[in-house]
Amino acid sequence: MSLSAARIKARALEAGFDLCGVAAADAFPELLSLHDWLTCGYAGEMRYMVRTAKVRADVRSLLPSAASVIVCASVYNVDRPYSTARGDSREARISRYAWGDDYHLLMRKRLGELLAWMRAESPAPLDARAFVDTGPVQERVYAQHAGLGWIGKNTCLINPQLGSWLFLSEIICSLTLEPDQPGFDQCGTCTLCLEACPTGALVEPRVLDATRCLSYLTIELRGAVPEAQREAIGAHVYGCDICQDVCPWNQVAAESPGPEWQPRPWLDSPRLVDLWRTSDAAFTEGLRRSAMKRAKLTGLRRNVALAIGNSGDGEATAALDEPDEVSPSKRDVIVAEHVAWAKRRIGQRDG
Repeated sequence: MSLSAARIKARALEAGFDLCGVAAADAFPELLSLHDWLTCGYAGEMRYMVRTAKVRADVRSLLPSAASVIVCASVYNVDRPYSTARGDSREARISRYAWGDDYHLLMRKRLGELLAWMRAESPAPLDARAFVDTGPVQERVYAQHAGLGWIGKNTCLINPQLGSWLFLSEIICSLTLEPDQPGFDQCGTCTLCLEACPTGALVEPRVLDATRCLSYLTIELRGAVPEAQREAIGAHVYGCDICQDVCPWNQVAAESPGPEWQPRPWLDSPRLVDLWRTSDAAFTEGLRRSAMKRAKLTGLRRNVALAIGNSGDGEATAALDEPDEVSPSKRDVIVAEHVAWAKRRIGQRDG
């Protein structure tokens, strides 16, 4: 039996994915926009984007024999209220994708199972490479051409049935498979995501200035957060979901019952004061197999300090001065500078 696109899609669903589609391994026009994006300086300190720009322009740079790109997606939205809906400034806001286990590990396992099956079923040797987010692949472009949805004005892939709370992964392979019909734009005249962004990071539809995005500022930026952007961070200590939260396509978004995406107890709408009082050792243990490790411990401390300054929470402010000999991260130079800013901000507000 031939290894058809239909069989691969069916097997992908058996492996636990919610969507699977096929795109040709072509140099689609949308891939060229990366060059303009980088030229505008929108990548900020993400220098790896510049280093891998040529590779990202065509998957055949990664696999010369590539003929098809199999794109898989998994829903990570869960039946839990998000902290933004409650509006409690004393609670830390953490991007949904980081509530549960590290998606890289889970998606890689599913993708590995699918690829192993493909190799076993292929009548001829199969060249293939699999990636979960970390590879130099413009996966949303291929996801759109694989029929999984369209790239929305908030730059996220939106599926008309499932919404945009999706993890993407792909297998680039030498098989010539029947491609799916590309997804088409269904954003219409809606601009809610652009209007809701607190820093104006969405400079135009489908163009994100990462240097102004709360996700970049709280995760990718390693040094000090520019003072002009500190207040806009609000209570966000890791990532931001605002542009997805306001999207009409997510008002009835699909939910996953999977335990792997459920929030860990200590990340279930935690109070800022409790996060600050968490020791370095407890923080490190709590971040095991978590995507939040990306921000580093000192980065998370920095973010919590800023959020406390924005919260006006007296208890949390007092906690900034509590002695803590077992948490060196609190004495980091960058963290200390943001603690000082938080105290000044609260003092100015009280004054």
